[in-house]
Amino acid sequence: MTSPLKVACIIPTYNGRHELERLLDSLGRQSAEFDTFIVDSSSRDGTFELAGSRCKNVLRIDSKDFNHGGTRQLMVERNPGYDVCVFMTQDAYLEDPDALAAIVRPFSDPQVGAVCGRQLPHLDAVPLAQHARQFNYPPTSQVKTLADAPQLGLKTAFMSNSFAAYRREALLAVGGFAQHVILSEDMYVTAKMLLAGWSVVYEGQACCRHSHNYTLKEEFRRYFDIGVFQAREPWIRQAFGGAGGEGLRYVKSELTFLGPQRLLSWPASLVRNAVKLGAYKLGQQEHRLPNHWKKKLSMNPRYWDGPFA
Repeated sequence: MTSPLKVACIIPTYNGRHELERLLDSLGRQSAEFDTFIVDSSSRDGTFELAGSRCKNVLRIDSKDFNHGGTRQLMVERNPGYDVCVFMTQDAYLEDPDALAAIVRPFSDPQVGAVCGRQLPHLDAVPLAQHARQFNYPPTSQVKTLADAPQLGLKTAFMSNSFAAYRREALLAVGGFAQHVILSEDMYVTAKMLLAGWSVVYEGQACCRHSHNYTLKEEFRRYFDIGVFQAREPWIRQAFGGAGGEGLRYVKSELTFLGPQRLLSWPASLVRNAVKLGAYKLGQQEHRLPNHWKKKLSMNPRYWDGPFA
């Protein structure tokens, strides 16, 4: 028999005391064995103090030094000796006590480099947030390799660090999380793994609660940043193809989800999806925009003050 994998659960935090408490409570009910590591970006609401009272492995960094990819990679490198690193965000939590065991299970296959867990909407999620989770996170598990790219396109490299696990060996073999990306550091490293011959898994049995009730402005800013990422990393689309009509399929699915009983919500749905598309297209043209505009349009304004802007 092989020895069990040594697992680290890594959580970046910032001003999310109540959310972190909920997450830590859920981790305390897990059946799997693991060690928890928290990296806090100088919270001012008691998050750091809560983390220190509940977890023995807490690192505090200056908020200006936080980087979506770089901070995660820092935690990987500071804590060697773990076979698998599970990443969660402070606003997610686990209802099922076997969720963490489920996301680690696919690593019994030595070819698996990363595993994405399923996300269920928060209990207070609005209908559009409920649909987003239903559309992107189905119950059926799937093993993906580079050979699936012609059929799945960008979905081949889909990953979300709100609940995702990485084999340390595979992560380091492809250079780890990138510091230069504005977001989607998870897709970046997953794409690298697939190109290097690893397989990745979407595990429908490993479920967390995570969703966002974004305002229209927040949706715009997020999709602007996604456009920036895609424009700056053209190799991903070149290797995996585009979304293949995914946007239109999403809109149709959302209207079906809303149904005739919520017909009055259809215009808002169409407007929101049009705004997301416009923001994405604008983000792809970010090289034409002055930096002070990009800071206003972005969900990550601090990125534009850094060395990779």
